[in-house]
Amino acid sequence: MPAFKFIPVKTNRITRYFRISRIITHTLSGLLIASVLFPFTSQVFKARLIKWWCRKLLVAFNLRVVSFGHIPGNVASLSNTMFVANHISWSDIHALNGLIPLRFIAKSEIKNWPVFGYLVSKANTLFIDRNKRQDAKRTIDIAQKSLQAGDNLCFFPEGTTTDGTEIRPFKSSLIQAAILAGATVWPVAIRYPNADGSINTKIAYAGETTLVESMQQILLQKQPTVELHFLAPISPAEYANMNRRGLTLHIEGLIRNKLDL
Repeated sequence: MPAFKFIPVKTNRITRYFRISRIITHTLSGLLIASVLFPFTSQVFKARLIKWWCRKLLVAFNLRVVSFGHIPGNVASLSNTMFVANHISWSDIHALNGLIPLRFIAKSEIKNWPVFGYLVSKANTLFIDRNKRQDAKRTIDIAQKSLQAGDNLCFFPEGTTTDGTEIRPFKSSLIQAAILAGATVWPVAIRYPNADGSINTKIAYAGETTLVESMQQILLQKQPTVELHFLAPISPAEYANMNRRGLTLHIEGLIRNKLDL
């Protein structure tokens, strides 16, 4: 007997047009905030604006965010913490930023995204050029200083996105910044499920899928969902006897086990 394959319920054209109009309006508000308000606001207020904007963007896409596990409680007092997650889509960034004000470490290609590249740049993102070996040390130094200054960072150590059915081996270089800064390391397992619990691969921004195609796939789905599974944070005392590679493999194993991959 052939295996049952879940087929998501698609939205109608009117619903999609309505969502698109909300997305355009919200994106324009983001451009206005980034260009007019950001230069004159404090870092705290800027972080609140980014958190609000990211959360409302996913609402416009009708993408539901569900959090599980060791969810950060008092976000205002959170500092010197590096969140480490697997990477599936552009929406990972907005889902996390909608809960916790974070400074992301992202590949330099993101700066070239139309509109969203500009907004990401204005959100204090730390860009790394993975094609330049010498750029790694510069990024580690900046990340270390950022953590020591009290920032909360997030990066995706796979170095690329997947469709959610696998996890690529984690690269360890930027974990060194957390070790040098004596930062708390907080693993997060990200998953996009279908209504039947299977993996929603349609939502991924991976492989040959373009950013626009990924967004279209989200708009086509009636109620897409992203799950954020916050695993137990790892304190400096807990990883004191691990080197960079050992800590990276430990984090990768925790996320793999949580996602059953």
